[in-house]
Amino acid sequence: MKVIGTVGLPGSGKGEFADVARSRDIPVVTMGDVIRAECRRRGLDPADHHGAVAQALREEDGPLAIAERSIPFIEEELQAHDTVVVDGLRSAAEAERFEAEYGDDFVLVAIDAPFQDRAERVEVRARDTSAADGGESLEARDERELGFGMGEAMERADVTVDNDGTLAAFHERVAAILDGEPR
Repeated sequence: MKVIGTVGLPGSGKGEFADVARSRDIPVVTMGDVIRAECRRRGLDPADHHGAVAQALREEDGPLAIAERSIPFIEEELQAHDTVVVDGLRSAAEAERFEAEYGDDFVLVAIDAPFQDRAERVEVRARDTSAADGGESLEARDERELGFGMGEAMERADVTVDNDGTLAAFHERVAAILDGEPR
């Protein structure tokens, strides 16, 4: 059994990492889906309220609120699969929670990319609303994410992937991680 968590700022490549996993029939539990579902439960549009609801969940139920809500989905996938990817950790506390739950079977992967590359990627994503459209700027999103403790989580990662080259090179590195190649 292996649980691979990903952490990285918006547009760094977490979704691409998840896509590579799915293409290899490795299930992906997306922590952002937990937040989007909560937005809908509260009658809010996830595109406009994702960050506010994420913050509210953490304020209401503590810093592990989203990690705790993700564990049952991970457990369900582990019943039929040897490896599960957990997409989108936001804090060192979440990483510690998964480490406590899965021990040495948990691997945290930080994905890093230059700001300009991330800005271009975020601009083309349909689920993101740009600051020009009245949404949150990438700088503001970065600040919010780092406020959750993302920087600390990235620093404690077992593996760091620099996503500053070609998409093919990134996919190759992700495949190697999924195959369990040395860290």
